[in-house]
Amino acid sequence: MEWSYLAVEELSAALRAGEVTSVELTEEAIARIERDDQVINAICVPDFDRARAAARRADEALARGEERPLLGIPVTVKECYNIAGLPTTWGMPLQRDFVPTEDAVQVSRLKDAGAVLLGKTNVPLGLQDIQSFNEIYGTTNNPWDHDRTSGGSSGGSAAALASGFGALSIGSDIAGSLRTPAHFCGIYAHKPTLGLVANRGMVAPPAPALPVELDLAVVGPMARTARDLTLLLDVMAGPDPLTYGVAFDLALPPARHERLSDFNILVLEDHPLIPTGSAVRAGVNRVADALVDGGARVERHSPLLPDLTEAATLYTQLMFASSIARFPVESYEQLQTRAAGLSADDQSLDATRLRAMVFSLRDWLEANNRRELHRHGWRQLFAEFDAVVCPITPTPAFPHDHNANPLERRIDIDGVEYPYFDQLVWAGVATMPGLPATAIPAGRSPEGLPVGVQLIGPMFEDRTPLRLAELLEQRIGGFQAPEQGLPRGPER
Repeated sequence: MEWSYLAVEELSAALRAGEVTSVELTEEAIARIERDDQVINAICVPDFDRARAAARRADEALARGEERPLLGIPVTVKECYNIAGLPTTWGMPLQRDFVPTEDAVQVSRLKDAGAVLLGKTNVPLGLQDIQSFNEIYGTTNNPWDHDRTSGGSSGGSAAALASGFGALSIGSDIAGSLRTPAHFCGIYAHKPTLGLVANRGMVAPPAPALPVELDLAVVGPMARTARDLTLLLDVMAGPDPLTYGVAFDLALPPARHERLSDFNILVLEDHPLIPTGSAVRAGVNRVADALVDGGARVERHSPLLPDLTEAATLYTQLMFASSIARFPVESYEQLQTRAAGLSADDQSLDATRLRAMVFSLRDWLEANNRRELHRHGWRQLFAEFDAVVCPITPTPAFPHDHNANPLERRIDIDGVEYPYFDQLVWAGVATMPGLPATAIPAGRSPEGLPVGVQLIGPMFEDRTPLRLAELLEQRIGGFQAPEQGLPRGPER
């Protein structure tokens, strides 16, 4: 029997029943990686010897009757997480030799849960792209079409899951970095509520691995089923014991409903700043139809929805202000000169990005105060609705575009070109206020590419969009492996 695409629940049951061993699962995953990853390039740092040793320990633990949530399950980890003894580069050539001596808190939690770590997955330079390529490890290709991106910045993890390289992975998200690769590769991912999941050890090298309160970014789970997402989130969730001096559980409330017919859903398919491509629009409507067929109350408009144009502006300001803060002084001075030259009438997202790159603390505090007004607006909306269904990006996976200046790149939406980074506005709907969002498969494009949507829920009610994802999986189906195995193509 081939085990590569089974859910964690199925694998765990088979392990407990003695139908398979962790060593066998691990060897099958390694063989699959060695056979197929030359063309996908998802696993940038293999750790097979230690994986085999961990699998042997897992089998011994299973023989003793131990029960842990991921005992014996092969998984992968995004390259940006510290794993003691393996390089952490964030795709930055200057850091190619940086090797941490301590595991990230989430790596420790995976190991404590019994997982077998196969290795690390590829990322873009500095995690700052919607694609996954860098000078150290090369390009990760989409398993459905090697000429297209797997997404970023957790693109290696999404491609690994779609290719059967392990049952689970962990990634991170500030600009859709969990959700966009899931959408492009046809898998599931969950962006947790801001602050729910500890991030220590997911830090750009060579910075020390200390607890850091990130303004927008989160770390979270990726899987091939909705239930596996929930299982992995339960392993990951909880504050950092270094921050509080003691480990404790952060209990999340249960899902608001267990049956589809009890859900009240707001469906959005249009954004005021960028059109939604036809393939993604069809995916949103497929989910909307399934909700209606399941008896859910579905609305297409609500006066309670916070203004999406202002939300996109705030998101752009907050994200680019923080991402540029580490730039060298001379680069910052060049940005100041360019920003000063902008016309006051230019309110485009490109101009907003440039102005945000040179924000003062006063500017940032003003934007942060407006964010709190949006959070209050979302609280009011979620008093009436249980979740919001909307796109993740306007298109399915796009062709590789490695133009060294991302501001010169364009995204093609049904034959019309738009600025590359404008596609991030949908990711920002959940990121800016810190809301949980679950990415789910929602069908295929006319070219056969995966299409996903996101289910946005109330803060710290992560179990509500996760449960909705399970119910929709039962109605419209979920992950499908790339047809006819992995397509063959040139190595990258």
